[in-house]
Amino acid sequence: QVQLVQSGGGLVQAGGSLRLSCAASGRTFSDYHMVWFRQAPGKDRDFVAFISRSGAITDYSDSVKGRFTISRDDNKNTVNLQMNSLKPDDTAVYYCVGDLKGSSPLTVAASWNSWGQGTQVTVSS
Repeated sequence: QVQLVQSGGGLVQAGGSLRLSCAASGRTFSDYHMVWFRQAPGKDRDFVAFISRSGAITDYSDSVKGRFTISRDDNKNTVNLQMNSLKPDDTAVYYCVGDLKGSSPLTVAASWNSWGQGTQVTVSS
């Protein structure tokens, strides 16, 4: 498995921006598709963004499309989530995730083996 350590996050006003980063270690980072999930209080973990092993393919949930950007730097073994035009509904704990189980669905939390420690993002109105 790959080990994931997150940084970034915090408190921001609505309309502001934050950047989350995730550093990977333990295995060849470029072997892994990577995603971000988030979990709001009392809710399930929801898919946010996906980036393929090559970085050529990205995908986003409808709720963040056009506002969030996922990227990766295989030289630094990092994956990032740039979040712009933040809304109070974006308030959640955000998780960096990797190591997909076979051909499991990408947007399902149980499909993934390796999780970062989680980072709180709070957007005030």
